[in-house]
Amino acid sequence: MGFSVPDTGQGLPSIKLPVMKLLLAEDDAMLADALTTQLGRAGFEVEHAPNGAVADYLLHKQGFDIAVLDIGLPMMDGLAVLQQVRLTQPALPVLLLSARDALDDRVAGLQAGADDYVTKPFDFPELLARLQALLRRSQPTGAAATMGRLSLDTTSHRASVGGEPLEVSGREWTLLELLLQQRDKVVTKEQINQAWSEDGGESGGGNSIEVYIHRLRRKLEDAGLVIRTVRGLGYLMQAAPA
Repeated sequence: MGFSVPDTGQGLPSIKLPVMKLLLAEDDAMLADALTTQLGRAGFEVEHAPNGAVADYLLHKQGFDIAVLDIGLPMMDGLAVLQQVRLTQPALPVLLLSARDALDDRVAGLQAGADDYVTKPFDFPELLARLQALLRRSQPTGAAATMGRLSLDTTSHRASVGGEPLEVSGREWTLLELLLQQRDKVVTKEQINQAWSEDGGESGGGNSIEVYIHRLRRKLEDAGLVIRTVRGLGYLMQAAPA
């Protein structure tokens, strides 16, 4: 199959969330079907290309937020597709999939313009975390970001609510910045752990994340914001109901 994923069960929320459009170029029909299903559950709108020629066509005709390209595609391999898309979309986040795990293959993929590289077989939560990290990095950020009465100064790492300083720890800051950058979108626990790891800290377990979410909820009571728990997916920060 190429990847494994635990059963997420039933009871996914019926709320309508903004989605990110993802191109999946994979010639293994079973793997592509499984990935399309799981990525859809994670909030992506997935367009599947069974070969490199179709992937190249779609990338030039449609707008995508991120692309996943298998290197061993028929008709036009993933590296060739990547080289073509880089001519017109240099900022598009692209993750390569491959059964080749040699260092030279990974280097070739990254030198061709890939933003990340995952070897098969892989676990779906890892793939999802990497995709979320790429999307987060690709989003432009300014010196200041605001939502409701909350304001983050990303230069000085200071937070405020209605102009009043908000005391937050390092982990709380990272979590708050992530939720704000992904406003109105689900942030998964895998994505949170990835962000904490990137900032030099150790990733936390599910209970640790819930503790920090609880702390932020209390601190944002006067900010006009709510952090919702989206069962089976993660967390979502939205403006509080009027």
